[in-house]
Amino acid sequence: MTKFDGKSCLITGAASGLGRSTALAAAAKGASLILTDIDDEGLQRTAAELRGTGATVHLAAAADVSDHAAVVALAAKAHAEVDSVDIVMNVAGIATWGTVERLTHAQWRRTIDIDLMGPIHVIEEFVPRMIDAGRGGHLVNVSSAAGLFGLPWHAPYSAGKFGLRGVSEVLRFDLRRHRIGVSLVCPGAMATPMVDSVDIAGVNREAEAFQRAMSVFKRHAVTPDAAAKTIVRGVERNRYMVFTSPDIRVGYWAQRYFPPSYSLAMRGMNWAMHRYLDKSSTTPAR
Repeated sequence: MTKFDGKSCLITGAASGLGRSTALAAAAKGASLILTDIDDEGLQRTAAELRGTGATVHLAAAADVSDHAAVVALAAKAHAEVDSVDIVMNVAGIATWGTVERLTHAQWRRTIDIDLMGPIHVIEEFVPRMIDAGRGGHLVNVSSAAGLFGLPWHAPYSAGKFGLRGVSEVLRFDLRRHRIGVSLVCPGAMATPMVDSVDIAGVNREAEAFQRAMSVFKRHAVTPDAAAKTIVRGVERNRYMVFTSPDIRVGYWAQRYFPPSYSLAMRGMNWAMHRYLDKSSTTPAR
């Protein structure tokens, strides 16, 4: 069992959505917090909310996790407050969708920099200090259903999330001898602010077809608070793979044991995406 009570916990992406909810859930279990997000205003609101509940927030400092120097500076500030962090939770991320002929190089690069290199920067600067402290601990990496499945139009997002899954798969064994557990979180549909900011190459977000698709997505989405409680429970039980909704667990099971059904589902989803979202297209194929 991993205990949150009395432990220090670093959470990235804490200004809103799943990061904020995870901070609240960890604090409710007795953890003290170190929070970061690129959105300083939202981050300070989260910190104030937590302090208002009596939680200990050692540090709430804005940082862009895709900037290694910024994460180095964040780690220096954090380690001036606590000798080492006990639980590291990589929650920050962005979503970018699009067909390969419409995606720009900048979209590919930004997604990889934030969704893969961001967690790597955090791991580089915080996990060795955890090892040196010799107290054990836990590393949580939030991947996605797109880190498990070949979802249509998700190539940049999946590149980052599959990569983070690979990092986690290695570290779950590499860190075992240091008594540091690893959890890979694979959320499905989740009603966070990222839903309204997802970057979809060549698609008009105001188009009726797109709005219908988003309505369907939101109807199946879990709340960030519910997902955060599932994550905390998974960490407490030292689970490696943590699913925040049962459909992703079933899909993962089907992918492993019934590959034809998985292939059929992905082909069907791809057809549906092109049918509905191409009606929202604003950018011709290159």
